Amino acid sequence: MKLTRLRDTARPAISLHLEGEAVAAMRGDTLLTALLAGGAGHLRESEFGDGHRAGFCLMGACQDCWVVVEGMGRVRACATLAQDGMKVRRG
Repeated sequence: MKLTRLRDTARPAISLHLEGEAVAAMRGDTLLTALLAGGAGHLRESEFGDGHRAGFCLMGACQDCWVVVEGMGRVRACATLAQDGMKVRRG
């Protein structure tokens, strides 16, 4: 699944990497928005065996969007701004 941007499409472009693959994003995106709009599809597998997970609460209260960012450690993707050149791996 890939999210489709419907607005704010004129913001400056940035690029980051998810597990070595380039992801196009826009300045001001949260990391979760950048990854999902860039085609990541999901961020982790459910520990309960019910498939892919890609964020749930979108406000930093749940555990569904943890990722690991080089130089930052483990962060919630929904509460972290995407930055040009970030290197991310699924948490």
